[in-house]
Amino acid sequence: MLYAFELSGEHEELPAAEVLACLKIEELDFQPHTRVDQCLVVDIAGKEEDLEKILKGPITERLAMTHHILKVIGITENTVDAVLVLTNFFEFSCFIKEGQSFVVRAKSVKHHVNFPTNLLESKIGGFINRKGFQANLKSPDVEFRLILSGKAVLGTLTSSINRSAYETRNPQNKPFFHPGVLMPRVARAITNLSKIKHGELFLDPFCGTAGILIEAGILGARVLGIDAQGKIVRGACMNLSAFELDYTLVKGDARMMPFQEGTINAIVTDPPYGRSAAVLAESLENLYFCALKDIQRVLKPGGIAVVVSDKDTSEYGKLVGLKVLEIYFQRVHKSLTRRVTIFQK
Repeated sequence: MLYAFELSGEHEELPAAEVLACLKIEELDFQPHTRVDQCLVVDIAGKEEDLEKILKGPITERLAMTHHILKVIGITENTVDAVLVLTNFFEFSCFIKEGQSFVVRAKSVKHHVNFPTNLLESKIGGFINRKGFQANLKSPDVEFRLILSGKAVLGTLTSSINRSAYETRNPQNKPFFHPGVLMPRVARAITNLSKIKHGELFLDPFCGTAGILIEAGILGARVLGIDAQGKIVRGACMNLSAFELDYTLVKGDARMMPFQEGTINAIVTDPPYGRSAAVLAESLENLYFCALKDIQRVLKPGGIAVVVSDKDTSEYGKLVGLKVLEIYFQRVHKSLTRRVTIFQK
């Protein structure tokens, strides 16, 4: 069965990678079907009732860089004529029941179409109305959504992600604030890339103000954090306590972590980039190399480590025995491009 994930435009690759990671976390049997700008269509095997429980539940609760999940009616060319042909031929009984009301919403992605979306909303809505269904703009039973990107993807709304919840967790809204930290949506997305599951051990060896740990803790992970500065550790405690999360924090050195070998399920970290990061080490290079060496030691076999840095950490990881799965680039501003490197033990 085809489901479309209407992705945010925050990054070219991370939103789709986050979706696929979350589907793997839930151990779904799936294959990517179609990928266009800000939309990923996935073919997921299984009973519709079972799939929708998972999609509306844990998948929706985890995702940060997706707006909506749709049950796909069809995929066609992004022209008015092609969409209307698709509309004329789909089987209504699979998507809307007798007596239900509906609304049609269309979204144009960037520059992919040169006609107004309300044109197709009106035409599709009129067609459905002539089939005997009543439109309801405020509280419809069924929402038909049309994504106009490199292709046109038509579907019915299965679930919407409450992205505003991440805004309430912005750094300035937490009890302890320190500049230069990841925003919650990015922190959640890279946490999902680690494939951490409920009840597993999750570590951030450069935890800072605990932004990443908070996102993992909300997902039900048992979170562990290390930071070299006592003041920052105390602030991280304040932030984690504000969300009533179960956590353990340690003031210490990420190069010599107080954990046994092969005990941590997943690691996600955003090491400091500036000169101050090298205070406890001979250099940033030494800090990253030695930290990755200890990350490799404490990770369980097959475990994922996600490292965010302005430097290329992949070679350090390879030297200590970690496999590089993916590298994503995120331009923050003119002088800073983040590298999100996915390692596996």
